[in-house]
Amino acid sequence: MFELTDEQRQELNAPEPTALDPHTQQAYVLVRREVYERMKSVLEGTLDIRDTYPLIDAMAAKEGWGDPAMDIYNDFAKEA
Repeated sequence: MFELTDEQRQELNAPEPTALDPHTQQAYVLVRREVYERMKSVLEGTLDIRDTYPLIDAMAAKEGWGDPAMDIYNDFAKEA
């Protein structure tokens, strides 16, 4: 681990903060540790999709998918 310089800290405000290794010309995208920890299982291929179901259900409920008016979409699946 290393400490950031003021110039590097400024770069972290960019939408996709990047670092370039001048010796190899390899570019790196920098992410905060908490973002990396959330993405880690996806990157490693160990994500169990079932772990996402509660979040998907909560998001659908927030967006109104529990509204009885949305039941019409269930009928489309039966017709197909």
